[in-house]
Amino acid sequence: MKWQQVRELFLDQFVLLSILDYREEDDKKVITEVAPVRAVSEKNANQEFFSAEPGYLVYHTANEECVIHLRRDPVMRVRRRS
Repeated sequence: MKWQQVRELFLDQFVLLSILDYREEDDKKVITEVAPVRAVSEKNANQEFFSAEPGYLVYHTANEECVIHLRRDPVMRVRRRS
């Protein structure tokens, strides 16, 4: 199912999605095909987001595109001043 179809079915809600297909552009993944699993309440969205299995995503349908911004170097070293 295309993201636009999910947006129409789950108007202004968080949705748990199974990612079926995507394309990478620079530092982001643009999700092109998904399978909606279920709506997620706003109250539980944060918990569901961090406990989602690989290949799943919690995303809000207010967003026009379904995009994941990638962090190529997630570890940042900070130097302490003496």
